[in-house]
Amino acid sequence: MAEKNNLDRMGHTHSRLLSAHEPGRIAEALGKDHHRVLLFGEMGSGKSTLTTGLARVMEKAGRSCFCLGADPGSPAFGVPGAVCLGRWQNNRWHLVAMEALCSLNAGRFRLPLVSAVKRLVREFDRKLLLVDAPGVVRGIPGAELLPGLVEAASIQTILVLCKKGKELPCAGELISTQTCIHRVLPSPLARPPGRGKRTRQRTRLWNDYLQDAKEMRVDLSRVSLTGTPPPLESVRELQGRQVALLQGATTLTMGEVVKIENNTLRIRTPGRVKAFSQVMIRDACRSKDGGLQTARHAASSVGTHCVTFQRKASGAGTYPPAVVRIGGITATLMNGVFGDPLVHLRLMNRKQSMLFDLGNGERLPSRLTHQLTHVFITHAHMDHIGGFLWFLRSRIGDFPPCNIYGPPGLTNHIEGMIHGVHWDRIGESGPRFRVAELHGDYLHIVGLQAGKKGREILGREQVIDNILLKTSTFSIQAIVLDHGTPVLAYQFKRMPQLNIRKRLLLETGISPGPWIGELKRIIAAGNRDARILLPDNSLALAGRLADDLLRVSPAYKLVYATDLADTPSNRNRLIGFARNAHTLFCEAAFTQDHKKKAASSGHLTARACGEIARAANVNQVIPFHFSKRYESRPWQIYDEVKSACARMVIPSQSPH
Repeated sequence: MAEKNNLDRMGHTHSRLLSAHEPGRIAEALGKDHHRVLLFGEMGSGKSTLTTGLARVMEKAGRSCFCLGADPGSPAFGVPGAVCLGRWQNNRWHLVAMEALCSLNAGRFRLPLVSAVKRLVREFDRKLLLVDAPGVVRGIPGAELLPGLVEAASIQTILVLCKKGKELPCAGELISTQTCIHRVLPSPLARPPGRGKRTRQRTRLWNDYLQDAKEMRVDLSRVSLTGTPPPLESVRELQGRQVALLQGATTLTMGEVVKIENNTLRIRTPGRVKAFSQVMIRDACRSKDGGLQTARHAASSVGTHCVTFQRKASGAGTYPPAVVRIGGITATLMNGVFGDPLVHLRLMNRKQSMLFDLGNGERLPSRLTHQLTHVFITHAHMDHIGGFLWFLRSRIGDFPPCNIYGPPGLTNHIEGMIHGVHWDRIGESGPRFRVAELHGDYLHIVGLQAGKKGREILGREQVIDNILLKTSTFSIQAIVLDHGTPVLAYQFKRMPQLNIRKRLLLETGISPGPWIGELKRIIAAGNRDARILLPDNSLALAGRLADDLLRVSPAYKLVYATDLADTPSNRNRLIGFARNAHTLFCEAAFTQDHKKKAASSGHLTARACGEIARAANVNQVIPFHFSKRYESRPWQIYDEVKSACARMVIPSQSPH
């Protein structure tokens, strides 16, 4: 009742109940002055059916009627994964224009959806336009999407489909729109469609769109890749993804990925496009059975592809750390964009941690340092190695040696800090370290222990393809850059992972056993035609078992680079090193206004950071290591990076 009174006081016609099975009465209530109408309600309330009914009534009255289908996951017409504008003629909707989203998820991609709606209606005059909204009416997505659509489409009237006696969805947001609101009772036959029915309907529309599709090749080195694509190394995850070719913000055509080869996408599309500047890929894709669905986020497909920003810890810097979660790892820029460089990379399923650089470690819990197995130092300037004393104290106890990698001279620096402490009471519990310096194509390795004099020469290890460390699940690679002193940039690469689908294994009735490990080994070696001996002594084709039972998590890589001069050599080396990386942590110390300062101190400008990220075609770049002169105006850095590379991540809690 309070909701009704609020709406009435705002001058809305909430009290006048209309019924969806009487579109004539609704058209009469709308009148001729209200030509921008939004149909709003939860999924299955009959919005699309009512839109069609209103179109028929308007056509009989001699009025041209257009519909903007804003539900990319359950469109009544047009192309799924897009916002579509249609005109009612000859008893059906005819597609007039579209703007691609490459996603079926209106709630997750509500800002791109609203922007697409705005672009489509920009040239509209006073022709009748019905906006068929997505069924997103709950929580933050619904509360943000409703006013966004109202503003983008200049809505005058909202038809809210809601059962009698049930509270209107987003009542507060409806009031704030300052529009004319009619409550419409849904048809008794209206009900949410099942997942299978929705999938079949949108797949039919997608197949219709691709009916005359032909294959074309897209050289990704010549265009900008936008959206939220999986890493380009994830060949399987890219196959079947919905794709759009754009010129600026305008959609030229849509299609789907057939394959990626040598940084070239092979796609199927009905549009023959020659000039385009962007390729958009998000999370709409083909399933194994050919249905159009949302990809499991792995990039997104390696588990999750989310970047979040935690709140700052008390007394530990000014800005929150950035956290990248992908598959079974998290990579955290512990001290934010202004603090000392330190990235904590944790392999969740292995209970293993490693650090890239060793600045101020106050934000890292001491108990986590006990899990640290490797530390990778770029160079020995104070802000990159000054946290070693804190780390040294945290490692006192019976722990295995920690491996520390870095450039030539690192052993002297580590040994000097260890010997700067009096160890008369440590006994045999002094922290132990295995320090490996990169000298060209070999590692020079030394053992150090607090409380013991001297160093133990452990010998040399050959380095092939710049790989410092390689396990069955990941590798660490390094390159040398110039900062006036040699500086290492590092790459963490996760190998493809093969995991058994336990539920599907249970359904087959096959008992688990050593054959699973044999299957993984054979598939990893690429021998799909081999035969596997199962527990019942039958033989099965490895490829068929893999297709039925194995889930493949594709390879991906993260790159960490800081303190390097903006020289052609540094740029070329880093661009090649970071090519197609999932995430690039890259310094952006100064703006272009202070490029002389950047040059004299051997640092990158924000523009250089963005240009390197764009040229390397990384999935996302996290700029950091900002000069403290920008603490009150960090957005100068962000704006400059973004002007060169749109795939930049900004801490959401940084003040503007």
